[in-house]
Amino acid sequence: MASTLPDNPSLSYLHDEARALQRSVSAVDPRGVEVVRQHHPTPDLALAEAPEKFALHDARLTVARGYGFSSWPALVHYLEIADDLSVDPSRVDEDSLADVDRFCALSVLRYTDTDAPPRWTAAAGMLAVEPGLVDRHVWAAAAAADPAALERHLAGHRELSTSAGGPFGWVPLMYLCYSRIDTGRTQGQVIAAATLLLQAGADPDAGYLWRGMSTPFTVLTGVFGEGEQGPRRQPRHPFARGLATLLLDWGAHPADQQTLYNRMFRPDDSHLELLFDYGLADAGPSPWELVLDEAIPTREQMWRVQVAWAAEHGFARRLALLARHGVDVTGVELVARTFPEDPNARDEHGATALHHAAWDGELGLIQKLLAAGADPSVVDSRFGSTPQGWAEYAYQGEAAELLRLATAGRSG
Repeated sequence: MASTLPDNPSLSYLHDEARALQRSVSAVDPRGVEVVRQHHPTPDLALAEAPEKFALHDARLTVARGYGFSSWPALVHYLEIADDLSVDPSRVDEDSLADVDRFCALSVLRYTDTDAPPRWTAAAGMLAVEPGLVDRHVWAAAAAADPAALERHLAGHRELSTSAGGPFGWVPLMYLCYSRIDTGRTQGQVIAAATLLLQAGADPDAGYLWRGMSTPFTVLTGVFGEGEQGPRRQPRHPFARGLATLLLDWGAHPADQQTLYNRMFRPDDSHLELLFDYGLADAGPSPWELVLDEAIPTREQMWRVQVAWAAEHGFARRLALLARHGVDVTGVELVARTFPEDPNARDEHGATALHHAAWDGELGLIQKLLAAGADPSVVDSRFGSTPQGWAEYAYQGEAAELLRLATAGRSG
């Protein structure tokens, strides 16, 4: 079972949670008792002497099972691993960084809500003003995907290819694969830069645990990009296919779970097609699966998420692709993507079809919805924003302008 721990989990926090559960059961709080009955493997035995006695070890076991672990020791073991591998990019104070580290921080996807094109433009501007940034350390040279600078850094110092550093404590290949700055380099130059690092010993499965989450963000994850913030704020690498192919040729494991999650939101299947070509369907355990053990989702859980999302969002082509490669797609019903009868109908968060089309930048659908009477001035209840606001946040400039004109037309 996969871990469901909160961001940046700590042992002290979980100790406190177990003691709070112990006190709750001792106080005959029905909520605490229900938690034990829901998660403890033998609740009747654990609660046999409650409320007079409810053992701390039973409280700890309940907490561990609630977070997806088989036992308290298994949870503690994961936290020990995560302590070494976890990074929270949002905790880095970029204003206090030296210029070269600020350049690296601005260059890359951090997978926070601050990811956006202006950051990468600012990084490119820093490099234009001071080209020598790439010579100040290997992580800056990697973020810039500068093969000449990397060759200078690695000459006689191949160990730098596996050295963690820069603002996030990443190895150089991570900065290269997560970088989104436009330096004008060709695909050949970027591939050459990555190849230099791999030839010097860089790990094609390198990665980190984002805020302690148990699906690792690997170099492949960075290359394939995308995610919950949308394809403009968290775009795939401009040379994603070539760079991913290089990493897979060098042995990157195709069962990259965070990649599959980040890329599942849109109907494009190019990532799956490439990963299946490299053995995703029947690949053995990945290095990360071996290290993280029960904390990481099982393959069955991984595929269940993919199948459910594809079915719920009408991705028939993806379901067929998964089925061709032996993934069980039975038991789900494909929800056809249809034009809404009421263009102003709201979902559970008060958003309309126009909000969602704006987020995705679907210009044709936006025009059809407007023609059918969709109100461009409607505000959702979660963010308090119009469809135009959604488009602007998602950096869908064409959609934002289309909606701005529609709103102005209504008010005029």
